[in-house]
Amino acid sequence: MRTKIKLTVLAFFSAVVLISCSDEYLEVEPRGTSLEANYYRNQQEAYAGLVAAYDPVGWIGGNYVAKEFALNVASDDFYAGGGNSQDVPAIQAWSNYTVDPAVGPQEELWRKGFSGVYRANVLLSKLPDTNMDEQLKERYVAEMKFLRAYYYFDLIRLFYEVPLFTKPLGADEINNAQQVERAAVYAQIEQDLMEAIPNLPTSLDLATEAGRATQGAAKALLGKVYLNQEKFGQAAEQFQDVNGTPGETSQYGYRLLDNFGDLFENENQFNSESIFEVVHTSASNWGDWGCIGCTEGNFLNQMSAPRGYSINESGRGAPDFIAGWGFNVPTQRLVDAFIAQDGTYDQRYKHTISNIDSLAGLGVVSYEESYQGTGYFLKKFAGTQDDRHTGAGNYEGNWPQNFYDIRLADTYLLEAEALVRGGGDMNRAQALLNAVRTRSGNAPVTVNFDNILRERRLELAGEGHRWFDLQRAGLAPTYLEFKGYVREKHDKLPIPLLDLTNTLLEQDPAYQ
Repeated sequence: MRTKIKLTVLAFFSAVVLISCSDEYLEVEPRGTSLEANYYRNQQEAYAGLVAAYDPVGWIGGNYVAKEFALNVASDDFYAGGGNSQDVPAIQAWSNYTVDPAVGPQEELWRKGFSGVYRANVLLSKLPDTNMDEQLKERYVAEMKFLRAYYYFDLIRLFYEVPLFTKPLGADEINNAQQVERAAVYAQIEQDLMEAIPNLPTSLDLATEAGRATQGAAKALLGKVYLNQEKFGQAAEQFQDVNGTPGETSQYGYRLLDNFGDLFENENQFNSESIFEVVHTSASNWGDWGCIGCTEGNFLNQMSAPRGYSINESGRGAPDFIAGWGFNVPTQRLVDAFIAQDGTYDQRYKHTISNIDSLAGLGVVSYEESYQGTGYFLKKFAGTQDDRHTGAGNYEGNWPQNFYDIRLADTYLLEAEALVRGGGDMNRAQALLNAVRTRSGNAPVTVNFDNILRERRLELAGEGHRWFDLQRAGLAPTYLEFKGYVREKHDKLPIPLLDLTNTLLEQDPAYQ
């Protein structure tokens, strides 16, 4: 994660205290092992480890795989798109459900998760002997437990069974690691978050700490963990602490923005609706074609903009997009979901999707059709001319738009789901759903699971939640059948082929 902190990424990588962005989780001898024993002696060195542990939150793999991008194309809301059926094969494979242990996004998502776990474990093991302020040390410990829980929650949702590491391991120990029962991973996630919450801050100094974990973020994550296990009462309790009274400012200062479209303006980062935000910057000097994974920018901005895009007639409402790569193509199914029974479009549509094909038909713009093109593009994240980077790296990888990992409308709707499915306070569930709909200019609808899922689809389109929502609701086999989804196989990703070599890890039988 690109936290707003005064230590640059270069500093902690130069110190070689942890594995580099190109190291694999099962590497035999991680770079910097010889220096690690002498590091973390003081607060400055511990801070370097803190930054390193956050960094994988926003990683983009060298093969263009980012978590949100991959999850979008795996859902019924987006196709992979791009130039052709072989453009970024890892993404294409999940979009059309031809993923296998050798081809798919699993290698990058596995590496991202376990690199984060490793880095959090290293700092947790070193902090007891670090010479620094004890209160600050407690906060660092809490942040590392939050991050370990965060990484493991992604891993357990993406892969059916994974090994569980709570301390740094040597090469031999890692190679001999085995998967554990899912319940054990969930129990560790819950424990980490409950231990972290008391020592996390309730707010941040946005000038120096933006992007770091807070009590609100940890409670929101714990609510998601409980909901995923159908512990509805416990989930609702955590979400209620985060959400407060629907439509009002919560104890942590969270409040829905008045205007939905303001959420996606770059100058509106870390607003009152943001609970945990993935930080990007356009000022990076790192991201270039020699190291795609080194970028500090948001690659989704480049991926989502139309291919060969140009404006032929100004002043006729054409978006100021750059010429991008035409990935992340919205499906007609998503577009249709925005249309009400009276034929009008939900107000969120205009902030979420651009119909470039209709503008091209009028001669206003020109563009090259994407593979699986529908003529629609994800406006939320398509790069614009105004947002071009200021650093020395290639602009394609250096876009400044942050990404909401958790935001308040998300937790409102998840609390409503927990209340409905758990037989909780239906009046509160209705108020939570109403608050999200009212903000977008919609009349109330009866609160039930179907309406909550529909609301989440429209509110959070393109933000990487839909695939998880379908899995949690048990609807993925039905809603994703048109893409080739196979029941009891594609509800998870395979263990990456390379990570099965010379280890005791076992592939899911569905992928053998």
